[in-house]
Amino acid sequence: MRFWRVTARIISMSSIAYFATGCFWGAERRFWQIDGVLETSVGYMGGVRANPSYEQVCTGVTGHAEMVKVVFDESKVSYQRLLEEFWTMHDPTSLNQQGGDIGTQYRSSIYTSTPEQYVTAQHSRDIYQGVLTSAGLDQIVTEIKSADGVEYYLAEEYHQRYLEKNPNGYDCHSSTGVAYPSQGISV
Repeated sequence: MRFWRVTARIISMSSIAYFATGCFWGAERRFWQIDGVLETSVGYMGGVRANPSYEQVCTGVTGHAEMVKVVFDESKVSYQRLLEEFWTMHDPTSLNQQGGDIGTQYRSSIYTSTPEQYVTAQHSRDIYQGVLTSAGLDQIVTEIKSADGVEYYLAEEYHQRYLEKNPNGYDCHSSTGVAYPSQGISV
């Protein structure tokens, strides 16, 4: 009985976030290294085909983005902190492309799990846009959508924690080089 209460408490403190920053390999590694992240996986989200394969997603016909699912302990890491990592780990001003990776599967996306996440994501975008504008950079093109009714399809096993299995593998991330403002926000 005691084990159940502890497990239930841990589960109730965990939340889920979904981020697309281009190729999912490097993004997954960045997220799994954050203290308070309990679990990561990579998959596909936001498209029209059920159970897509990597090969199908790469053609662009499924409409899916390469996505990282992040399960995190809210008592140890905030959603805001994950967003700060998200904004700075890629170039959110680049439409359907990150560096040499080109196609809709490499778009910048946030799928929110709660209404609070949605508000926080939009607010963080506006703050980061202000910093990018001050630096003379373009507008953010990241889509921010609710995950309600949007299926997350787990990618093939060889993609899971790919850079842990292949430490010298392709990280594939470009960024604006502009840090998220250190004062942050709490919503």
